[in-house]
Amino acid sequence: MIRSFRHAGLQRFFESGSKAGIQPHHAPRLSRQLKKLETAAAPADMNVPGWRLHALSTGQWSVWVNGNWRMTFTFEGEDAILVDYQDYH
Repeated sequence: MIRSFRHAGLQRFFESGSKAGIQPHHAPRLSRQLKKLETAAAPADMNVPGWRLHALSTGQWSVWVNGNWRMTFTFEGEDAILVDYQDYH
């Protein structure tokens, strides 16, 4: 279950579908990723082909959205926390 967000626009998109704080063309993939993260109990549950799940040195996990864009998160027990949406240069 997703317990907290770092990115307010991503949280708004998850809760209401508003694309105001995200890249609108990322919405379909982000929707699938957030639905999967909501039901995930561990990072390995996000290991979907094409999402390029990998651990970061910070203890966070990352999945590929598009181009330089990533969705990052941390797990605390079976809950996803600090879910973020970032443009890695």
